[in-house]
Amino acid sequence: MNTVVLGRACRAEWTKLRTETGFQWLLVGLVAVTVAVGAASCDGARSVGDPARLALSGVTAGQAVAVVLAVLSVSGEYGSGLIQLTLSAVPARTTVLAAKAAVLSATVAVTGGVAVLGSLLLGHLLLAGGPALTDGSSLRAALGSVLYLVLVTLLALGVGFAVRDGGVASGTVLALLYLFPLLTHVVTDPWLQRQLARVGPMPAGLAVQATTGLDRLPIGPWTGLGVLALWTGAALLLGGAVLRRRGA
Repeated sequence: MNTVVLGRACRAEWTKLRTETGFQWLLVGLVAVTVAVGAASCDGARSVGDPARLALSGVTAGQAVAVVLAVLSVSGEYGSGLIQLTLSAVPARTTVLAAKAAVLSATVAVTGGVAVLGSLLLGHLLLAGGPALTDGSSLRAALGSVLYLVLVTLLALGVGFAVRDGGVASGTVLALLYLFPLLTHVVTDPWLQRQLARVGPMPAGLAVQATTGLDRLPIGPWTGLGVLALWTGAALLLGGAVLRRRGA
């Protein structure tokens, strides 16, 4: 892949993304929803087993905004016909996908970092014995939460290219994310609950937020994030294959 062409494609993708209708509000919404839900969870807590994880609980809501952002970056181009111009300027489909993935990853990493930091700061203020901001496990939970948001964004990007319809793509990704936690509350068999928590992109990925009782987790923190990375990789491969096959 030509790095010069990729750099130009990234600049073009950033221009398209920041001029997308509602782009700034989606970024504000990601921060606001993540911090607000985390603060509400901390404010209403009577007993806290894992302060960092509770403070970061808003990530489960903020990820929905990241999904919408990623899907709109694809469906908006197809809806307006801009994708034809994009593919004319950059014929290599892999470069188009890589550029869009890079720009979205950087954008969500920065925005997610602000949301995670704000959540931890409020958790520290609202909770008695709140998360220690310099503790190694809390830092891992913070970094892992940012990576989680980035991976979810890329998962949505892959599905967006595969489906192209914004509503269908958003619904598909959100259903995939929230289905496994829902099933773990529906099934009664402990072994099956544990397996669902180990393979589901959301429960496995969010294991990285845990700072206590790691030996009791269905899956380790970084291993769980790796499971989400596999889901994301599969979605990107599917989206890239559809992009190369169907083009504009």
